[in-house]
Amino acid sequence: MSRVAVITGGGKGIGRAAAEALSADGWSVVIAGRTQTSLDDTVANLPGDGLAVVTDVSKAIEVENLFAQTVERFGRVDLLFNNAGIAAPPVPIDELPVEAWEQLIAINITGSFLCARAAFAQMRSQEPSGGRIINNGSISATTPRPFSAPYTTSKHAITGLTKSLSLDGRDLGITCGQIDIGNAASEMVEQMSKGIRQADGSVKSEATMGLDNVANAVVHMANLPPDVNILTMTIMANGMPFVGRG
Repeated sequence: MSRVAVITGGGKGIGRAAAEALSADGWSVVIAGRTQTSLDDTVANLPGDGLAVVTDVSKAIEVENLFAQTVERFGRVDLLFNNAGIAAPPVPIDELPVEAWEQLIAINITGSFLCARAAFAQMRSQEPSGGRIINNGSISATTPRPFSAPYTTSKHAITGLTKSLSLDGRDLGITCGQIDIGNAASEMVEQMSKGIRQADGSVKSEATMGLDNVANAVVHMANLPPDVNILTMTIMANGMPFVGRG
């Protein structure tokens, strides 16, 4: 029986790389995101079976549809990679539009909650029961960049969600861990190789790493036996100024 993974934010970047790696490892993969064309492109490049479902993870009804279509097509859910997320403009907090805060919180926190909620409901009721959730956190949760209050706040929340789900899923065979990523070469961090503001106010270029490194780490976490969990993993470009930042 094929293992089934749901990946949010799967149309590009880390989500697409994880989808391709999991598919190559034999997983059936369901890709969720807001843009049909990018989802279709991801599915078209998968070596195995895939399904694209247009989903705004901040909307409960759309998340419910995502998991309903997954179960209708594949019968179960073995893995949720809670990957969808956005950043806010890097400006002083008093210059940030409230709407930008609300949109980020809706996607990064509420979206992760809604997907985890739907995954729990399916994983605890299916036969055999159980499954795994991997939340995409960030090293910014513990070591923020300048002008990153919304994003940093949301990633603190993800850490709380991860630990709570790990505890609550223990007796249900549902495992939850978190991957904290530093400077993977996705569209969100392309500017870092060109130059980004540092804590001392200077602007410097930073090292990045290939997305395949993150994808392989996700596959490793996904393939752990049910009685083993990586609660938190940090994977980063070794040359980036993270350790000692601030």
